[in-house]
Formats: sequence, C-alpha cells, structure tokens
Amino acid sequence: MAACGRVSQIGQVPDMTAPENGIEYQAMAASGYGVDALPDRASSTASLWSTSQSSLVVDRRASARGDILTVVIEIDDKAEIQNSSGRTRSSSDKVSIPQMVGLPQRIDESLPEGASMEELAEAKASSTFKGGGNISRRDKVTLRVAATVVERLPNGVLRIEGTQEVRVNYEVRVLTVSGFVRPTDIGRRNEIAYDRIAGARISYGGRGQISDVQQPRYGQQIADIFLPY
Repeated sequence: MAACGRVSQIGQVPDMTAPENGIEYQAMAASGYGVDALPDRASSTASLWSTSQSSLVVDRRASARGDILTVVIEIDDKAEIQNSSGRTRSSSDKVSIPQMVGLPQRIDESLPEGASMEELAEAKASSTFKGGGNISRRDKVTLRVAATVVERLPNGVLRIEGTQEVRVNYEVRVLTVSGFVRPTDIGRRNEIAYDRIAGARISYGGRGQISDVQQPRYGQQIADIFLPY
C-alpha cells in the first residue's frame, strides 16, 4: 500500500522542499539581530564608525541566530584494514579402572559382552578455525554549502544547519549539514571547514528515478530481515 502512494509521481519531477518550511527560515525570520541587522549607534553622518554594511570595522562573521556562514566540505579519506586469525585446539580424555581391590573384575561379570571397566570411557575432540578480512575504502567529497545559525548556546557555541537541493531532470540531489561551531573557528571570509564542526552530520543523497532504481523493493527488504539464510 505504501508503494501505491507513489503512483502520483509517475511522469512527474520530484518535488523540492519549500525553504520557508525549514528551521533555517524560522531562525532568520525570528531574529531581529545578526550580522546583517546590527543596531545602529548614535553617530554623526560623517563618522567612520558607522554600523552599516559598508562599515570598515564591523565583524562580518556569523555570531547570532539567523546569521549565514559557508561550510566548506573537503573530504578525502582512505582506509585500508587487513587482519587474519587462526586457532587450533585438540583434546583427548580416557578413563579406565583396571584394578580396584577386584571390584572391576566382579563388575565385568555382570556387564554385557564386550563391556569392561578397564576401558570405562574415552573421548577425543579437535577444532580448527581460520579467519581473514580485508577492507579498502576511499571517500572523496568536495562541496560548499551555506548554513544558518539556528541557535546560540549559553556557552557561546553556535548550532548550525544547512540544506541544499539541486534538481536535474528527474533527480533531486540533497545536501544537508548540521553541527556545533565555535565563533572563533569561523574564518575572516565567514567560512568554516567541516573538520571544525563538532557533532557534524553531513548527508549527500537524493531522491528521484535513479535513487529509486538503486534501492531494493519493499518486499525484498522485508525478506532480508526475516529470512535467516
């Protein structure tokens, strides 16, 4: 039934999220103070210390709720892991009572033919295990996205969130970034690198015809969960 809800998307381009519905717009709309909305101080018209956008002394870096900064994402990671393990174990146990004041001989007379206390029990066991693993992965992402300060925490740390959607034909590529940054880590160009974002959550995916084909069907996903083999 969930799949039937996508019938309306046949032949249609994927819808894009309205910016007004995001938390970024709410932060900017509810903020009356920020980099682009600094309060004017009493000054003469000829003063060089104007707080307008053309001021030479105002810090243009994001510092308050509703301000915008640029997040630079340059991920180039490579990981290679190899490991192997081996284990061998063997054991042998034997229990017999050849002599015990004549009791084994007397018990042998009452035992079935072929049974004897002299060879009471014998057990042998052995096990061998070998394992190996190899991981080779390479990730490379280079992106720039504008993020909005949605909250200023009591300790001065800024919580940021940013989204970007690009629609090409019938595919929408979605980039999201969020996390916590220190105002001092923001550069003079109002930019911050992704590795200076604490609790960074970066997602680059999409939705549309290509993404739909790359995913297994609902029935297959359910079968993968319940089938033990």
